[in-house]
Amino acid sequence: MDDISTSTLLIILAVLLLMSAYFSGSETGMMSVNRYRLRHLAQQQNRSALRVQSLLDRPDRLIGLILIGNNLVNIAASSIATILCLRWFGDAGIVVATFGLTLVILIFAEVTPKTIAAMYPERVAFPSSLLLKWLLKLCYPLVSFVNMITNGFMRLLGIRPSQTQGAEALSSEELRTVVNEAGSLIPSSHQEMLLSILDLEKVAVEDVMVPRADIIGIDINNDWKVIVKQLSQGQHTRLLLYRGDIDDAIGFLHARDIMRLMSKNQFEADKSILVRAARDIYFIPEGTPLNVQLLKFQRNKERIGLVVDEYGDIQGLVTLEDILEEIVGDFTTSMSPTPSEIVHPQPDGSYLIEGSANIRELNKEMNWELPTDGPKTVSGLIIEQLGDIPQVNMSVRLAGYPIEIIDVSDNTIKMARIQPDYYLSPTQDEDG
Repeated sequence: MDDISTSTLLIILAVLLLMSAYFSGSETGMMSVNRYRLRHLAQQQNRSALRVQSLLDRPDRLIGLILIGNNLVNIAASSIATILCLRWFGDAGIVVATFGLTLVILIFAEVTPKTIAAMYPERVAFPSSLLLKWLLKLCYPLVSFVNMITNGFMRLLGIRPSQTQGAEALSSEELRTVVNEAGSLIPSSHQEMLLSILDLEKVAVEDVMVPRADIIGIDINNDWKVIVKQLSQGQHTRLLLYRGDIDDAIGFLHARDIMRLMSKNQFEADKSILVRAARDIYFIPEGTPLNVQLLKFQRNKERIGLVVDEYGDIQGLVTLEDILEEIVGDFTTSMSPTPSEIVHPQPDGSYLIEGSANIRELNKEMNWELPTDGPKTVSGLIIEQLGDIPQVNMSVRLAGYPIEIIDVSDNTIKMARIQPDYYLSPTQDEDG
């Protein structure tokens, strides 16, 4: 080394520092690249993406190659820096070289290239993969030897490299975060639908069903003229046919079947025709998640069903449209009232809410936080909280919201006033 000029050693040191920066930046860029975008580009036969993906298929080899190169150039740079500092500072050059080179490598060969690579992983990973691919072939025996030793040591620690396969799979919560952070890449309406699909497993059929009391059906025991009027003026495609009580349901009448009977002049005062025309009832167990029920509707070729509890009593009615509305929003043809139709804003900032309002729909539309793990309606929630049928003008704070009872009849709350401006979190409510 004494025969090599100082200028030559400086040039070699600069080259080694550049190589160190390359290996550091390549490591960060390769490991920071978006794996899902990478797969998408690889499926489109993007050569750079295919090359990077092939290197990442064996991360142990890639990391081994980069670290071998990085350590070689850093150690060589340290040796040359020591020689230079000994020439310049004598025996003190060892200390100067140690601290000086550490600072230079830290700034120019570690922090700077890794920061740039973390900010622009594809711009770094795609071009650097060309050289890394070639270096891997050239240094394959050495890389394999190092990997054999490291993998053996990992096995002693109870870690197997094969266990990392599939570690990139996303949970539903992680996928929800990805959708939320997609920003302008995915239209907001599409984001809402994707998130609604992910939320289907958290929603049960009783959360979206038409309650038993609101089911529109035809009692076969009614007078024939009343039945004909219901059939001719009905606004639903399917009507439930029952005998005396909904629990004694016979089947569903489809408008198409009724029209066919009327066209054939068979629609006379004979109730047995309606009974024969009724289609079998599809029953749905209470508590079935919407994602499960959607698949069951598809497999069984059904569009409507009655929700029953553990005793077989009918609790409500669910249609395929009810589930789809959870994904895409309300249809314009929906006959059920929307929250905006049963929520009446008042000049003082309060809201008059009908007792039959669905709590989940209220929370979604008004951005409230009323509890949804109990009763499904505002009336049921207040009555459960009080443990009794309240009197008119009674006030209660429920889940932080001041609520005043406005109208009570038939043992149910018909109208209540909510003051969201005076909302207190449950924690504040307890402390207060």
